[in-house]
Amino acid sequence: MTQESKEQQTPTSATRPNVLEARDVTILYGDSPAVRNADLVIPEHQISSIIGPSGCGKSTLLRAFNRMNEFIPICSMKGSILYRGDDIYDQGVDPVEVRRRIGMVFQKPNPFPKSIFRNVAWGPAINGYEGDPRELVESALRSAALWDEVKDRLDSSALGLSGGQQQRLCIARALAMQPEVILMDEPCSALDPVSTAHIEDLLFALKKEYTIVIVTHNMQQAARVSDYTAFFETGVLIEYGETDQVFTRPAQKRTEEYVTGRFG
Repeated sequence: MTQESKEQQTPTSATRPNVLEARDVTILYGDSPAVRNADLVIPEHQISSIIGPSGCGKSTLLRAFNRMNEFIPICSMKGSILYRGDDIYDQGVDPVEVRRRIGMVFQKPNPFPKSIFRNVAWGPAINGYEGDPRELVESALRSAALWDEVKDRLDSSALGLSGGQQQRLCIARALAMQPEVILMDEPCSALDPVSTAHIEDLLFALKKEYTIVIVTHNMQQAARVSDYTAFFETGVLIEYGETDQVFTRPAQKRTEEYVTGRFG
């Protein structure tokens, strides 16, 4: 990728600082690259979507943003990922603290087999939270638009919630850790349209307080919810820019072919 094309990939907003930045990032599984020489910036208090066909490296890059790939023994990375200007992979950086500041919500809702209350309160408790857990749980559930639905059954098992409620509970669980960034790996792929609409409405509310990065196969969802969109193909960042531009005036022919459904 030329320097000129790299410059075209960078969002043009000069008013928002970048929270995350990938610099020449290559991620490998063994000797096979899943992401190749990616340069990407994530602006503050915006929703950035990562789209592309299956196997293009979307989720791999997302996990690199909070060092989740370190749980995969054969995975390695070259390049730098910066959080507020500091490389999160530098020696001496605590990965647990990275994951506290940069939270993760996975594709399939995965509540703990505990009460609704304990699902939200457990993470902060084991990380030394000294405030009132009841206030923290209520605040997180309110932020996840779930409080009114569960406030009278906080001691009930989280496994009794619907799929959409479980996913919002997982979002509340991430929010209770008081992160700055929330990474979401296809958070609506297992949900019905009504639950998906709830999550999308929630994203708009959350970006006032958080920076959000979402991986999605649903191009309509990316167009609806995101401020910026990155299109990957075979591990290569093809195009990155404001969502309206990427979907209606793409700079690259492969982007146009993908967003118009000609392949993928």
